[in-house]
Amino acid sequence: MPSFDVTNEINWVEVNNALDQANKEISTRYDFKGSDARVELDEKNKTLTLHADSEFQLDQVWDVLIAKFAKRGVDIRCMEKKDVEKVSGNKVKRSVIIKAGIDSDLAKKIVRLVKDSKLKVQASIQGDTVRITGAKRDILQEAIALLRKSIDDFPLQFGNFRD
Repeated sequence: MPSFDVTNEINWVEVNNALDQANKEISTRYDFKGSDARVELDEKNKTLTLHADSEFQLDQVWDVLIAKFAKRGVDIRCMEKKDVEKVSGNKVKRSVIIKAGIDSDLAKKIVRLVKDSKLKVQASIQGDTVRITGAKRDILQEAIALLRKSIDDFPLQFGNFRD
């Protein structure tokens, strides 16, 4: 039976390149001169940490980072910003979690959406992916179109298409 997988994969090489470019721009910009503004990546926890001297500068660091991600083709919808934390003195930091894979709530939403659509396909959750199988290739393409139209708050990739 034809099938495909719905996933969310992060290109970590592009994330690292975007971080390097953002840190380079932050270190050379005049408005960050003499400040402790930077972005760090914790690859084990898949977390970015933005550091700055004030909340305004923290927002500026975020804007620079988003611009670099956009140029590199990294979708920012998979990032979850946490609250601003005071560090020492006036310094602040913010954690940003990078969500790779599909969490269980979104996977259940996808399965429910596919079942409610009355398409002749079956969806099953397999770890951090959702596998959708159907009798014909055309029906699977309809399912892809349905998911693209319905879920716009999280980036989805459709891969491993098999006939």
